[in-house]
Amino acid sequence: MIVVEVLTITVLSLCVHRNLSYIKIFNVGSRYLVNQVQDHIQSRIVYYLMNIHVTPRTIYLCRHGESELNLLGRIGGDSGLSARGIKFAAALGTYIRGQCILDLKIWTSHMRRTIQTAEAIGVPYEQWKALNEIDAGVCEEMTYEEIQDHFPEEFALRDQDKYRYRYPKGESYEDLVQRLEPVIMELERQENVLVICHQAVMRCLLAYFLDKTSDELPYLKCPLHTVMKLTPVAYGCEVESIFLNVEAVNTHRDRPMVTIDHMLDHVYGICYHSHTKALVRVRS
Repeated sequence: MIVVEVLTITVLSLCVHRNLSYIKIFNVGSRYLVNQVQDHIQSRIVYYLMNIHVTPRTIYLCRHGESELNLLGRIGGDSGLSARGIKFAAALGTYIRGQCILDLKIWTSHMRRTIQTAEAIGVPYEQWKALNEIDAGVCEEMTYEEIQDHFPEEFALRDQDKYRYRYPKGESYEDLVQRLEPVIMELERQENVLVICHQAVMRCLLAYFLDKTSDELPYLKCPLHTVMKLTPVAYGCEVESIFLNVEAVNTHRDRPMVTIDHMLDHVYGICYHSHTKALVRVRS
């Protein structure tokens, strides 16, 4: 015996549901009907739904070529490319041209190292200030060792909550995510795009497309001289990592094994007893 299930579709009556808040999408975005959208959150949802599409596309993410400050282990700044960074930029141009990508758009930040990388490809590109690297504030152009020596409290606090920690006079990853919202929205609207950006920025973009948590985001690995090829599919994104055979320094810093006991003892000379929740000043 064959059992046939009948699919029933409930159609909203415009008269009965006139006072409800809803968005009705026709034929995967050919037409929209929006009703009673009354607050900021609802308007943001509508804006998002009106910008996404199902056209097959590919998003390429990569960092700039290795910079002179990368070689010195210093964060931030606006230095140019190193010799290996220039070699990577040429390799990236060869790779992109070999892909024969239809109507590819290239985006960079306003920083020299991304612009130099894009110029080697030899096609027009668009600069986004929102794609600039996370602002390290007073720690710009310092090494992690220098930060630990000069700002031990800040160094320890960042290890405790890297996503929400904000550099003095700078930004946090949480701030950066907010800054990148227009970029992400535009990526949803576009088809084939190559984004040449920075480590923290690339982590935020990857976290969005790969549905990573805020706890995972600051520790995603985004090595230099490697292209991440993202292909949106029905339930997520397929990811392919392409190393372009140009060596570079490793700028990734693993998640530290830090406890509150270690942080308080290191910064304040305080011992934290987790079983009693008590703080005890350690005698020097």
